[in-house]
Amino acid sequence: MSIPTPSAGFLHIVVGYDGSPPASRALDGAVRLLQGRTGRLEVVYVAHLTSTVMLSADAIAEMETDFDEIEKDLRVQAAQQLGDRVDWGFQRRQGLITEQLIEVASGLVEAGAASGSGSGSGSDETVVIVVGSSSHAAHRMVGSVAVNLARHSPVPLVIVP
Repeated sequence: MSIPTPSAGFLHIVVGYDGSPPASRALDGAVRLLQGRTGRLEVVYVAHLTSTVMLSADAIAEMETDFDEIEKDLRVQAAQQLGDRVDWGFQRRQGLITEQLIEVASGLVEAGAASGSGSGSGSDETVVIVVGSSSHAAHRMVGSVAVNLARHSPVPLVIVP
């Protein structure tokens, strides 16, 4: 399946990032997609609390501290990987990964439409989500972030192998 090349206008790329090898490949793929275009990367780390952790207030507090440390580490890793090759920002979100990536992308679409420059107004701004493909065998049975995004994303999606 081929994806149409984004227009020559502004390209906003939302990259799901957790520091894993697939996420690092997705970040590199997003940089390649942005080459020769005007745009920005939004690197998004989604902290996800499991249902077991949510049963305990103490566990939630401990995980929040862990998430703060993870966020700092991931921000540094992304900065090292990206350098000054592209304009980029970093966001930490909390919730279900697929939902949060879609929410970030939808927010960018809405912001562009509200300003009269976005995808919703038929102009030359495009929002794309880029994620790495999972290599976990269990994801073939229960699904992965990439599979869920392929089913539900309202914007173009690039899955980097």
